Amino acid sequence: MTDAANDTTAEACDARPVREGSGPVRLLIGLAQGLLLWGLSEAADAKAWPATEPMVFNSLFLILLFTPLILLAGWGRMGLRTLATWAVAAAAVLAGLAVHDVASGVRAWEGQPRVFPTPQLIACAALGLFVAHSLVAAADHDRRPVGTYPTHFDLAWKHAVQLAVAVAFVGVFWAVLWLGAALFGVIGIDAFRRLLEQSWFHIPATTIAFAAAGHLTDVRVGLIRGVRTVALTLLSWLTPVMAVIAWAFLVALPFTGLEPLWETKAATAILLSAAAVLVVLTSTVYQEGEEGQERPAALRWTARAAGLALVPIVALAAYALSLRIGQYGLTPARVIAGACVAVGAILAVGYAVAAVKPGPFMRPLEKTNLVAAYAIIAALLALFSPVADPSRLSVDDQMARLKDGRTKPDRFDYQFLRFDSGPYGVEALERLTRHANSVVREKATAAMAAQGRYRPPEPQRSRLRPADVITPQGVAIPPAFFAQDWGTDETITTCTRQATNPEGTRCRAFTADVTGDAAAEIVVLHRFMGGAVFGLQDGRWVRVGSIQGKCEWEEAVDAGRITVVQPEFRDLELGDVTLRVEPSGERCPRRAPVIGSR
Repeated sequence: MTDAANDTTAEACDARPVREGSGPVRLLIGLAQGLLLWGLSEAADAKAWPATEPMVFNSLFLILLFTPLILLAGWGRMGLRTLATWAVAAAAVLAGLAVHDVASGVRAWEGQPRVFPTPQLIACAALGLFVAHSLVAAADHDRRPVGTYPTHFDLAWKHAVQLAVAVAFVGVFWAVLWLGAALFGVIGIDAFRRLLEQSWFHIPATTIAFAAAGHLTDVRVGLIRGVRTVALTLLSWLTPVMAVIAWAFLVALPFTGLEPLWETKAATAILLSAAAVLVVLTSTVYQEGEEGQERPAALRWTARAAGLALVPIVALAAYALSLRIGQYGLTPARVIAGACVAVGAILAVGYAVAAVKPGPFMRPLEKTNLVAAYAIIAALLALFSPVADPSRLSVDDQMARLKDGRTKPDRFDYQFLRFDSGPYGVEALERLTRHANSVVREKATAAMAAQGRYRPPEPQRSRLRPADVITPQGVAIPPAFFAQDWGTDETITTCTRQATNPEGTRCRAFTADVTGDAAAEIVVLHRFMGGAVFGLQDGRWVRVGSIQGKCEWEEAVDAGRITVVQPEFRDLELGDVTLRVEPSGERCPRRAPVIGSR
């Protein structure tokens, strides 16, 4: 394909000049975005409003993260009325998705909602907005409800290149700033480094740099067009490679069978990834699709072969997914995979038809890509809203399998309901605690009591047993200490939880005159949790001190090498207030004993 033919549509899309004064406006948008995001960051750190209202905070975060990007991309290129309408609509949708994300994502076992949106929502919102913005921008450019395919293709790739260049620019920008901080640091000036570490500086600086890069790439049309042309040319010549790989794989399947594929436990993901690569590479060969474009015969025939390979590959992905669902039921990941298979099926059928249909080279590919774009947006909206929430669908399916006997009570994944499916699963698990089947009731109750997916329920014992701790040879802990009810004392509950762990991580207990009153106290220690000192007062053992620090002392305690020493620093009395000075530096300093040892 000639460069002249390739540039025809690009020149048409860039024919509308950038609106005068767009540079300062875009910088102001970047500054405003940075300051508002910094405000949200400060509120989250201080646990102040709006961070105290998760639905409000998450909505504002998504809106401030993405809506300014829409304004940056459209300002100076799109009509103001269209841009404003699109930005408001996008903000409303983002707010709705954020509200549902909070409502469906409460971690009931911790009792606290997430502060920020889930990474899955952020990533999928970015994808959906990119696709939707390309559709809106193409329609605005062509001044029609649905833009032409050449305009869609050109604008989508233009925005993709602009985004990549802007991200790279921001990375280099920060590399330069940190290099400057390092230069000042070698001469003893660290003010520059401290400035870069301040959130009020680095958040707005990043958004302003991104806005500046977006504007420069928009006005330097030749730069973006050149990068895009090189990228498309290089990618298009990978199409023959991928087509050969895909067909070699399909031809080999009858000889190897499907078992090796199923054994990967990731057959659907691998096959869908291969299908996505085939779609992208075939599109780089077709590009805008103008008639008269010259393409080498190798690209034309391998693009058709790639389009035909999509059908069996997507069909295999669907079959692999159906087997897993048939065996184990729905999970959120399988629901999302099902949506990907549905979009892949649209592309596979369309590309196969384009590959075999006579006439202009693969012309049906244009409608296929547009339909798939709308399907992607619809799928994302459904998955991240109540319409097709993956957790809700998965819980309903798993409960149905338990009810009709496809899943036996002792094989049911109660932990999935407790920890992996949000409030839908917790509500279902609560119902199972009242189930008629005793096995279901017992396992559901145990799952509800669990403190973590891989942690058993915490022991509810408020008394320490002699077997719960390790004591040095010849040391006897008074029986009254073990007979006492300790309630929720954190040191004692730590020891009861760790009682079944290997000896190296169990609690140690020994006696020592820590207070210097000629009466022995009881010291209880755990390597990672610190410890406490308990003294006898009015016939009852009470906590008289706490011990901090994570040190390796088990061998010394077990051997009875225990010594009471004076503090390294004396206390300070300020009026009626006593301050205790702790040594800085090493958390577990080694000092010579100065008081008699035992």
